[in-house]
Amino acid sequence: MAVQINPSILSADFARLTEEARAVEGADWLHVDVMDNHFVPNLTLGVPVVESLARATDTPLDCHLMIEAPDRWAPQYVEAGASSVTFHVEAAAAPVRLAREIRAKGARASMALKPATPIEPYEDLLPELDMLLIMTVEPGFGGQAFLDIMLPKIRRTRQLIGKHGLDLWLQVDGGVSASTIERCAEAGADVFVAGSAVYGAEDPAAAVRALRTRAENVTAGASWTCDH
Repeated sequence: MAVQINPSILSADFARLTEEARAVEGADWLHVDVMDNHFVPNLTLGVPVVESLARATDTPLDCHLMIEAPDRWAPQYVEAGASSVTFHVEAAAAPVRLAREIRAKGARASMALKPATPIEPYEDLLPELDMLLIMTVEPGFGGQAFLDIMLPKIRRTRQLIGKHGLDLWLQVDGGVSASTIERCAEAGADVFVAGSAVYGAEDPAAAVRALRTRAENVTAGASWTCDH
């Protein structure tokens, strides 16, 4: 179970995205938050910026679509260069069909759940996914405080993944920092989105390494990894 650190460019300087993308040397993915000011009350970027980022960095792009009608738009992000595309189950009309379309186009398919959305109704969908994202803040804005009440949900999700013997990454996004990443790892997460904890640091690449070390130290002895 390899730990992965995905810096979020939502906390980067949008006027210097190429430099900011290159500043997180050693990151596994670059997390790109796409918001439409409808599904969430914020507006960020879209397909043209993803295309530009894909040309500007060798780090694969992990696009998190916080948008309405992802069934229509998600495939375009694969075509724009995203290697992983996450849609929100609350917004998707046909999540299984969408996940299969994303995979068919050559990207990893991921499904996100807002804090109030339970995982249990979607247990049967898990084999269709490559990653599941548990939001640990309400989506829409960076810099929010981590919601500890999401830890039991992360644990239940990890248990479901183990129950079905799936090779499914479990990502957390929202308030992930040096003070919270260990709790997330202990609960079962193995992919961590970090925004201000990375881009707010004096040395973003060093921040990525420090977060990875903290998560790896916990994951190595976590009960959920000992079963694999």
